[in-house]
Amino acid sequence: MANNKKATALILAASRRGPNDAVAQIQNISHKCLVVIDGMVMLERVVREIQGARDISDIYVSIETRDLLESVPALKEMLDKGEIHYTPSGDNLFTSVKSAIEDIQSPWPLVISTGDNALHTSDMIDHFTNEIFSINPDAAIAMTPSSVILEAYPDGKRAFHELKDGGWSSCNLYALTTNNALTAAKVFEGGGQFGKRPKRILKAFGLMFMILYKFRLSSSKQLTDILSKRWGLDLKLVSMPYADAPIDVDNPGDFDRTEAILKKRRGA
Repeated sequence: MANNKKATALILAASRRGPNDAVAQIQNISHKCLVVIDGMVMLERVVREIQGARDISDIYVSIETRDLLESVPALKEMLDKGEIHYTPSGDNLFTSVKSAIEDIQSPWPLVISTGDNALHTSDMIDHFTNEIFSINPDAAIAMTPSSVILEAYPDGKRAFHELKDGGWSSCNLYALTTNNALTAAKVFEGGGQFGKRPKRILKAFGLMFMILYKFRLSSSKQLTDILSKRWGLDLKLVSMPYADAPIDVDNPGDFDRTEAILKKRRGA
């Protein structure tokens, strides 16, 4: 059945480390998301894939200045045509999202991605939005089971969130559908990378969550139910059947791996 619903997309593209970022230093530029990967600026690639998703209407890019977007000819053309919109980034992930929501006339539902998700495809976005429209949560997070990833990349080394129902890896793809869902987004006020910083899990999610998470005593659904109760909203996990969905470009090794995958896709 055809779905007439549409979501607004927000791409978080601000740089925490600027020209000091290891990926930006590969090509001596100011922003990681402006590196050229497999012949195209990474942020442009992310935008084009989101443009191709059937359930996305308006696209907003959160970055420090409009000039940064206009420095990429294709993105400048999209801005001039009104195909994408600029919104100024905040001091951290949460304030960037909050500021964008205040800037967007009709933000709901809001699908949030990042400027370094170079392997995300329109199909991945479609799968996520289809699930969002089906279950209609206040907030959602996209995650890929470790079994899917290891089947495609058996020799890959990734840090999974190991739970009672198996390992999971975040896809840097989120949805907020109501203003109430900003409660969930506030956990990113200090940044991301929860899997690498257990103390941040404790501060953001509470002691009970930390114990259940650390000792693999709960499933993914049980943990999202705990957070739903803690935050007073309906939080859902959307399982993504795509091995590439969790791979972003955080370091030069990720850059090489991602570019190799893109070249392989293009060759196929």
